[in-house]
Amino acid sequence: MREGASGASEERAKNASDVASGAILPAMAIPDYQTLMLPVLQLLSDGQVRRIVPDITDPLAEQFHLTSEDHQRMLLSGSQSIFVNRTHWAVTYLSKAGLLSRPARGRVQITDVGREALAKKPAKVNVAFLMGYPGFEAFRAKSKPKTGSEGAPVPIPDQNPEELLYLTYDALRRSIEADMLDRLQAPGYPWEAFERLVVELLGAMGYGSSTDETSLRVTKLTGDEGIDGVIDEDKLGLDAVYIQAKKYQAKTGVGRPALQAFAGSLEGQRASKGVFLTTSHFTPEAEEYVRRISRRIVLVDGRTLTRLMYDYGIGVRAGRSLAVKRVDDGYFEGEV
Repeated sequence: MREGASGASEERAKNASDVASGAILPAMAIPDYQTLMLPVLQLLSDGQVRRIVPDITDPLAEQFHLTSEDHQRMLLSGSQSIFVNRTHWAVTYLSKAGLLSRPARGRVQITDVGREALAKKPAKVNVAFLMGYPGFEAFRAKSKPKTGSEGAPVPIPDQNPEELLYLTYDALRRSIEADMLDRLQAPGYPWEAFERLVVELLGAMGYGSSTDETSLRVTKLTGDEGIDGVIDEDKLGLDAVYIQAKKYQAKTGVGRPALQAFAGSLEGQRASKGVFLTTSHFTPEAEEYVRRISRRIVLVDGRTLTRLMYDYGIGVRAGRSLAVKRVDDGYFEGEV
């Protein structure tokens, strides 16, 4: 378990009695960017110029009772924390509506328009509320994708555009990985091809020499002492990783006997490490057995296999590439 996750668990346990007694409020889920808009505006109501991070994010995290674990949760891209990203989007939308100004890079301040908005004592500030401001309406009109249904109402998602992009990408990726797994598990897919696929994958991951084809080799397909492939662990061939590949359908799991046989094969080769890959899954007994033995055996099930295939370009081809870019505030605010 990660240190941060462990610390967060201890923090929750420590505060459990206080929560039960009502001394403190329970931790909340990370608020979406629209929920953050009104608290951001209220925090800036004193007219002070504040940095988004940490002058705004820290008080808001305390207001919403976020734990350190919540604060550290990252976008699917891994580029930024979810909470900081959502705070930035809330600030961006409020700025586009004219409720906030940006006097310096990474700093914001409430405007007279923002004060007037707070004076109305709104129950919430969201995209629908901001549509009442011409500046924001013009911004939305420019950024709205062109469709064939002009004038049709566009639903407002809870996620900001960047989160929606990553969620869409993740859904597309999972769909492709599921399709690959179906093909690998299909009765018509040759098991010989699967054995060669896993050796090719490990080669793409950096094992073996890129100049010596013998470093990526499949053993003879019958009478091979339970070893389906051998791959050099480094480019000099100082150590080797032995591979076992089992092509099963989804419902057929790899059990402990198969892992015991593979461990015995490693013993016969005087090998200390191996990789066991399958298109299906491993039973709990098999996983427990591998944890107990001295030899290092890495288990790769069907889902992990297709994830690695996607990452290293095995069985897929690249379509259109999209670079996610952000506005460089310093460029427009005079910084060199």
